[in-house]
Amino acid sequence: MKIGEASRRVGVPAHVLRHWHDSGVVVPDRTATGHRVYTDEHVRRFRVVQACQEVGMSLEEIRHVLHRDEAGRTEIIERRLDWIRAQRDRLAQAEAFLQHVVDCTHDMLTRCPSCARYPDTSSLSLPTTPRPDASSIARGDRGGPDPFPRSGTTLSTGG
Repeated sequence: MKIGEASRRVGVPAHVLRHWHDSGVVVPDRTATGHRVYTDEHVRRFRVVQACQEVGMSLEEIRHVLHRDEAGRTEIIERRLDWIRAQRDRLAQAEAFLQHVVDCTHDMLTRCPSCARYPDTSSLSLPTTPRPDASSIARGDRGGPDPFPRSGTTLSTGG
C-alpha cells in the first residue's frame, strides 16, 4: 500500500510515517522507482510504535523494542517497565490522596495529617531514562551503535 493508505490505517499524517522511517524505526519497502510501499506488517509495527509512545518511549527506545538484535534492548525495556511500575504506584498514591480529600473534614488541607503527608514526594521520584545530551547528538555520539542507520537497514521480524 502507498503511504497515504498506511497513514489513514494508522491514523497519523504521512509525514509522521516518513519521520519514523528517517529515524530507522519502521523502514518501508521501496518500489523500483523508489516509492515507499507498506505492508500489513508495517501497519502492525506502526501500532507498536504508537503504543510505546503512549507510555513515553522515545523513537530510539522504540527502535530497540522493534529490532530484537539491538544491543541494550532488554535493559531499555526493563527500565521502561520500572518507570511504568513507579508511575503506577505514584498514581495510586495520588488517587488515595484525592479520595481522602473528598471526604476530609478539616477546614484546610494543611491541617489534616493525612493530607499534609501527601506532598512529601521524596518517595515518589520516578526513575528516568537516560537520554543523550544535545552536544553528543550534534557530534554524532549517541552512546552506542548508531540508532539511526541510513541505508541497508532491514527490520528483524523477531522469532
